Amino acid sequence: MLRTSQPDFAKLFARVVNDRRESDKDVGHVVQQIITRVRAEGDAALVDLTRRYDGFELAQDGWQIGKDVCAAAFADLDPGLRTALETAANRIRAYHESQMPADRDYTDEQGVRLGARWTAVEAAGLYVPGGRASYPSSLLMNAIPARVAGVERLVVATPTPKGEVNPLVLAAAHLAGVDEVWRIGGAQAIAALAYGTDSIAPVDVITGPGNAFVAEAKRQLYGVVGIDMVAGPSEILVISDNKSDPDWIAADLLSQAEHDPTSQSILITDDLAFARLVEDAVDVMCASLSTNRTARASWEDYGVIIVVDDLLAEAPALANRLAAEHVELAVDDPEALFANIRHAGSVFLGRHTPEAVGDYVAGPNHVLPTGRRARFSSGLSVLDFIKRTSFIQLDEAALAAIGPAAVALAGAEGLPAHAKSVQVRLP
Repeated sequence: MLRTSQPDFAKLFARVVNDRRESDKDVGHVVQQIITRVRAEGDAALVDLTRRYDGFELAQDGWQIGKDVCAAAFADLDPGLRTALETAANRIRAYHESQMPADRDYTDEQGVRLGARWTAVEAAGLYVPGGRASYPSSLLMNAIPARVAGVERLVVATPTPKGEVNPLVLAAAHLAGVDEVWRIGGAQAIAALAYGTDSIAPVDVITGPGNAFVAEAKRQLYGVVGIDMVAGPSEILVISDNKSDPDWIAADLLSQAEHDPTSQSILITDDLAFARLVEDAVDVMCASLSTNRTARASWEDYGVIIVVDDLLAEAPALANRLAAEHVELAVDDPEALFANIRHAGSVFLGRHTPEAVGDYVAGPNHVLPTGRRARFSSGLSVLDFIKRTSFIQLDEAALAAIGPAAVALAGAEGLPAHAKSVQVRLP
């Protein structure tokens, strides 16, 4: 627990801001070796690495999960769960359809036709973790924007440790219209999607969450393929006054702590007594969670409570330094705080807007920048699956109007062929 009034607050808060909570440098070397091997050996490397890390025999038990299996998983869902999944998919689709940018095509005063056209990438690879972080919601959040953008081929890579498959993930794949589901995971899956193998055709963009090895593989392969972001451990910042129910705030903090032992939950409040009530509520609630061990480790190692003197005057500046993935504003007038928050992955306004509703059914994407990357990047959107191509068209009169300036600039830069290609067309 920190107080902004304590003499060493700036030093202690800087430690919180600068604590990356991400993988050690040894991960980069291991991932580089895996990528090199997959690129050189292709399918053979995938077979060996999947056997080693997942205890699964691709050659014997199958590389893919068929569309029929995904359809059967969807049909077998409990009706209530199926409805919930459909509700989430419909809301995610509607929100992302509104993100599609418009093409431009106009002629300026000099008679030059200018514009831009948006087109989707041909193929997208979607990574879906197995084990602790196997979430159908993440599949929907990655696949649906790609489909809305117009991507023709959607490819899922998901590990199946010991052959285990999450039927909810398969149901979500069916609902989102995924074309291929490959039973591979880790850095080797990212390398296979980027470079392709005899069995797996390469993709243009790779998105989706994963462990430290997956994140590092995406970082190393950016440029070979596009990526959404390099994601780190999840995080939440809750800004609340003492009018909130401490149990509500405790639940919000634990909603991210239970993701991973390296997740981070932070509370900023202007009432020390309320801060202590929340701290007690976290302890009580954590004990009853099935994810208790993970949540407890996260809270004890990385949880922070900051008590300020003036919430409106101090909290936004602290929030902007943290640039958190999720920011909740649990106050009567969230707009006043929101107006001064510049860096955040996603903001949740008011006491009745828990971050968890954004993870599932609100509509905006829950794939968000972590590790202070909200300072310069945004959450996943249709824009990650499309690219803009500009176009230009001149007739003789338009070239006569602006061509001499191009000739002059090319000459000044010492590029005579550039100048000549324009000059030969001038009257």
